Amino acid sequence: MIAFLKFLQNNPYVLLFFVVGLAIWMGRWTVKGYGLGAVASAIVVGCGVATWGAAYGVHFQLDNFTKSLFYYLFMYGVGLRVGPSFINSLKGDGLKFTFLAIVSSFLGLGIVVIGTKWLQLPLGSAGGILAGSQTMSAAIGSAEQAITSGAVPLPPGTTQGDATAMIALSYGITYIWGTVGIILICKYLPRWWRVDARKAAKEYEKEHGVPNVDDAGLSGYRPFDLRAYRLANSELDGITISQFRARFAEYQIENVERGPDLLGADPELTLRVGDVIALGGSLDALTDHMGLIGPEMPDARVLNIPLDQAEIVVTHRKVIGRALKEFASSPIAGQVQLIGIQRGGAPLPVGLETQLQRLDVLQLVGLRSAVAKAGEMLGIIARPSTATDLLTLSLGMILGFLIGLIQVPAFGSSVGLGNAGGLLVSGIIVSSLVSRVRFFGNTPNAARNILEDMGLIFFVAIVGVNAGANLLSQLDGAIALKIFLLGFVACTIPPFIVWAIGFHLFKINPAILMGGVAGARSHSGPAREAAKEIDSTVPWIGFPVGYAVSGILLTVFGYFAMILAR
Repeated sequence: MIAFLKFLQNNPYVLLFFVVGLAIWMGRWTVKGYGLGAVASAIVVGCGVATWGAAYGVHFQLDNFTKSLFYYLFMYGVGLRVGPSFINSLKGDGLKFTFLAIVSSFLGLGIVVIGTKWLQLPLGSAGGILAGSQTMSAAIGSAEQAITSGAVPLPPGTTQGDATAMIALSYGITYIWGTVGIILICKYLPRWWRVDARKAAKEYEKEHGVPNVDDAGLSGYRPFDLRAYRLANSELDGITISQFRARFAEYQIENVERGPDLLGADPELTLRVGDVIALGGSLDALTDHMGLIGPEMPDARVLNIPLDQAEIVVTHRKVIGRALKEFASSPIAGQVQLIGIQRGGAPLPVGLETQLQRLDVLQLVGLRSAVAKAGEMLGIIARPSTATDLLTLSLGMILGFLIGLIQVPAFGSSVGLGNAGGLLVSGIIVSSLVSRVRFFGNTPNAARNILEDMGLIFFVAIVGVNAGANLLSQLDGAIALKIFLLGFVACTIPPFIVWAIGFHLFKINPAILMGGVAGARSHSGPAREAAKEIDSTVPWIGFPVGYAVSGILLTVFGYFAMILAR
């Protein structure tokens, strides 16, 4: 046993990946659908392995530079993700969800700071309790920044290792209820208010044309189609494609075959009896006028027209605020299929009344010409790409570090965002710019997810390993109980207040408000469970804005919790 522990001690990279691998495996365990997840498991496994080694006299210590690097990559990734939603939160209905997120975040911070002082908890507990009770693991890093930067002086006899260990310990104790509690609260809040959220969701779906896409499954239905017809209608003989389009705006001629030749679809091309025409349009339109051109033909040559797939970022002012149903008579109607909408990186249920916002990302599939027209009409076309612009990544990281150097007088000393906060702001700036010019700095979702997932899990694992050796000396039953109770209160009270404000003051639809409460806590789990509880995707409508705002606030508040609770 000692030989194995010594091997891990002498090979820190093996130790790191050993802890991360165990954490990911452990994170998959669930009890009735609930589990710790990879991030919380990382700190538990890291602390456990370090404590195990300490019991045999083997001390594990991983490099602080590596820990900081992973955390900085994570913070920049968070900024990239929440940037578009954060911009959208500053206008329209987004202001309501922004307010709810601010209330929830400040309530959590206030309860933790006041409780830490009142219970006289050790240094480091405030940051850990905030991170765990609000399920914002990133706050661990900002809490550590307050220690390592010297913003929080260490009491006599307390080392940085002791404070870091207390952050990890407090996080671990409060995280379980922080996760399970908010899921249960968000799930059952409507019942406690005697509100039928399921009925409210169905009414919203009916009124706004939002389908319950979670139950749609794999379907053979396609809203647009492409078919081939032989021209037999003499009334259409001799007219041009542009004239045909003027008379039948619901159709789009994509190709014409005359004898052995494929003539394409030039607007000035004259149609002749006997031509085989590839006609695109909505399924309804193609079936409404059967025989308009002539008999349908199974002609593979004329139908060999490439379809297109693209993301379109909404940037044009003339379409912002318009509902999707308003595009029913547009030139692209029936020729493209809207697969989904993302707002701030989060999926948004699509309905006829869904209004477009600036920087929404529309995922379209359809005829190439129609997709091109959609880009001209709505904004900027972005082709799916697996390439990552590493130059923009480097410049964004440098910008973040420079922002982090800015200091302002506060709390009796100079205070700044620090490297982590600066990178968060930089990520927001870069993602907002990229969304507008799409893409000078392409960072695909998969690449951004790697920055976030790998960065946070590895960072938390290193925190756990480095803190584990000091846990045995700090683990005290009375302190642990106080930490748990304070975390319980900090997790439980804010959602009730947020719900009351949203329901009674803002009159938000209860189904949407369930997602709004989840977003205010920056946790997707409650929104997912709420959607299952009421059998509707409507809760996700209220999720993105609060998710972006609270994610930023709670991350930064780890730093301020340490300063205010000293």
